[in-house]
Formats: sequence, C-alpha cells, structure tokens
Amino acid sequence: MSIEIGLKGRSDTVVTPQNTADAIGSGLVPVFATPYMIALMENAASTALTAFLDPGQGSVGTKLTVTHDSATPIGMKVWAEAEVTAVNGKQITFDVKAFDEKGPIGAGTHERFLITVDRFLDKATKKLDT
Repeated sequence: MSIEIGLKGRSDTVVTPQNTADAIGSGLVPVFATPYMIALMENAASTALTAFLDPGQGSVGTKLTVTHDSATPIGMKVWAEAEVTAVNGKQITFDVKAFDEKGPIGAGTHERFLITVDRFLDKATKKLDT
C-alpha cells in the first residue's frame, strides 16, 4: 500500500490542568495550551501514516504552520484531524485542524518525512560524540 492524498488520521484528548498554557509555561491562563494542540495535530498526522510504514520505518515532523483561534477550558474534549494533501517522495504534507466540543479551535499545515528509525537515531546519537 502507498500513502495517498486524502488519507486521514485523528487524535483526541480532554483538557486537564496538566495540558494548559499556565502548566506548560506558554501562557498564564488555565486553557488548552498551543503546544499541546500542536502535539495533537502531529499525533493525528503520525497516526494516519502508521499502517503504511514498513518495519523499521517511522516519520518525523519537520514543519508546522498553524493558528490557535479559540481557547478551550479544562474539562472539554479536544481533537485534531489530519489529511494528506501532498506526497513528494518521503515528504508528506497534511492539512491539520483542531476542534473542541463547540467547534474549530485551530488549523494549518504540517509536513512529515518518512525515516529509517535506526539510521535516524544513529545520526542523532553522533551529536554526543566528543
């Protein structure tokens, strides 16, 4: 199977005191933090690819351009949806959107690259060499 335009993924969570802006330090208010919204979007994209990866293969996020348009209070369910909009070799581009129970809260685009996990980790680990 190959990765095709239109492939979709989804990820969801509930806003808790631990994933708020004031808890992570990205703001001073107890609402769903933008970094967590971004993680939810990346997770939705990553999840979409999982069934299409060969053994030893993974994906990494390399670019994300989003807006966070509406605050979500503690206790509400939030989710992100990702849809493949382009495939260029190992580069996969997604349209990403985030929602809470009242409607859209954010949107944008996200790029991921397919990697060979061992080779990727070897390259990263070499940064520790002195």
